[in-house]
Amino acid sequence: MDIIERDIYAAICGHDGIKAKEIGKITGADRHTVNHYLYGSPFMKELCYVDKEYLWHGLIRQGRPHTGLSDFCGWYGSVGEFMALPEDAWFAELTEGCRRIGRNLNDTRGLFHSFKDCRQVMRGLFEDIREIDTDDWEIAFELRINRARYIRIYADVLVITEDKVFSLEFKIKDVIEPSEVAQAAKYNEYLEVVFGPSYDVISALVLTRAQDLYVYEPLGGSDAEVPVVSGNMLFNVFDEYLSFLSD
Repeated sequence: MDIIERDIYAAICGHDGIKAKEIGKITGADRHTVNHYLYGSPFMKELCYVDKEYLWHGLIRQGRPHTGLSDFCGWYGSVGEFMALPEDAWFAELTEGCRRIGRNLNDTRGLFHSFKDCRQVMRGLFEDIREIDTDDWEIAFELRINRARYIRIYADVLVITEDKVFSLEFKIKDVIEPSEVAQAAKYNEYLEVVFGPSYDVISALVLTRAQDLYVYEPLGGSDAEVPVVSGNMLFNVFDEYLSFLSD
């Protein structure tokens, strides 16, 4: 997406209904340009709609909490709600949510075990950083934005703080594969659009069978690097960007 397209999308998703004229004032784009994007951009086509009063709305609001995000997740809630929920209840809600969003629940390759692995790692993370208040952070499991053929955004786990989105790709293994490093960062640019200009998106690959692993791996074809961690070292990724362990 170019800057104008991002700005138009952010203007829509930052308001509870907004007319094209107001979008133009906010973005500085002329009427023709605004209409071109409103009716031609994949993000606007698939993640926005216009009502009979000619007000544009975003399916996922760019504000905390992110209203509408739960419609695209197997499980979504606050970290406080997640930590208070017993495993059986969480798992039942997650699987029902996955069915609702069309997530394939074929367990022949250990999918349910991977769900519970993710939960265990995330609970361990929030225990590790319990000295900071994380209760009102948002957490989403099994994000699937794939309403039509243009937009595809997937994430195993999202953790949303005041100004950062951590996108975590989980693998039940202890070996680093370059293709999986790339997979961890594949949807960053799209998540940056969904969450808007006030958020930074940080991706990481979590290997749940590894121990004491915390490295940065190059992202092929670029100067970027992606953190690869074991579950017991995931707190280091959060500290890198939130600096809660400094001094």
